Amino acid sequence: MAGNFYQDIDILFGDWRSQILQRGELVTLSLDKASGSGFRSKNEYLFGRFDMRMKLVPGDSAGTVTTFYLSSQGSTHDEIDFEFLGNSSGDPYIVHTNIILQGKGGKEQEFFLWFDPTKDFHLYSIVWNPKNIIILVDEVPIRVYNNWGIKGVRYPTDQPMRMYSTIWSAEDWATQGGRVKTDWSKAPFTASYRGYNANACVWPSSSSHCPSNSTSPAPGTAWQNQKLGVKGPKHASMGTKEVHGVQLLHGL
Repeated sequence: MAGNFYQDIDILFGDWRSQILQRGELVTLSLDKASGSGFRSKNEYLFGRFDMRMKLVPGDSAGTVTTFYLSSQGSTHDEIDFEFLGNSSGDPYIVHTNIILQGKGGKEQEFFLWFDPTKDFHLYSIVWNPKNIIILVDEVPIRVYNNWGIKGVRYPTDQPMRMYSTIWSAEDWATQGGRVKTDWSKAPFTASYRGYNANACVWPSSSSHCPSNSTSPAPGTAWQNQKLGVKGPKHASMGTKEVHGVQLLHGL
């Protein structure tokens, strides 16, 4: 069940550009030439499933970046990213995903969506458990990063993270590699958030803050064992329409 933004988040920056509305059920983040805006979760977490419903900036949003991500702190931080790169009117948004481990990135993958993310709210989810990271859009997995720590590959296992959401200017690279700049006459650029839910282990963890791991997980705790197998996802489905709609642009 979705929480209440008044109880779940702290405003990070942006002054009036960050607004909690509808009795805590909606947040709007705005960007103008002076500043962007953002918020973060009050709690830190070590593993969990994180859901957010978002409606992105409509119209000409070139040069803007709207985000939903997890991050720890410090120069050797871990991070799991959704970044939505703005566009010129009529061009599709690009979903930029990245996984940063101990401060090192280089794991970017970008996708087109199979719908217009500015027309309505859609569900964006991050599943992070000891087995893998799964990034989903409307319950469709678009990316998985497996834990190959046994082979010496880095994986985020010991740094608690907070949820962050922001909007900011990146006109030097966000749209067509920076060739298309922001039209500031269209500002403010506003994205909307609702339905935030963290079904996750609160840090520091305790039995009251983290569901017990089980071979038969209780409802809402399936993320603890969720993974993608050779024949497809467990606890997630991908229909024919969505399979053909997800287009990987490039990845490292």
